Amino acid sequence: MSKNASEDIITNLLPVIDDFERAIKSFDDSEELKPMKEGVVLIYSKLMNILGSKGLEAIESIGKEFNTDFHEAITQAPAPSEDMKNKIMDEIQKGYQLNGKVIRFAKVVIGN
Repeated sequence: MSKNASEDIITNLLPVIDDFERAIKSFDDSEELKPMKEGVVLIYSKLMNILGSKGLEAIESIGKEFNTDFHEAITQAPAPSEDMKNKIMDEIQKGYQLNGKVIRFAKVVIGN
């Protein structure tokens, strides 16, 4: 029970993580902003290390078999190959576990 006591705080921080990820991706188009990008990446890494030390763990999705225990299917798309059927082709939003308990399902696109 005490391992999940901070679940509410961490759940509220998940949108911040999402914003950091979007900001990092937006810097890929410009070399002039390289120092800014490095700073944002450093802050993101520090935040994730702190949350990881408290038991937060990202759920791996892309290329994995769809599993309703960890994933929420948002849509399906044609699989590029037979071996990608019922596997996750894209991740719309990362999922997370706190000390082994899913606190947010990964929102994914499944190959059909």
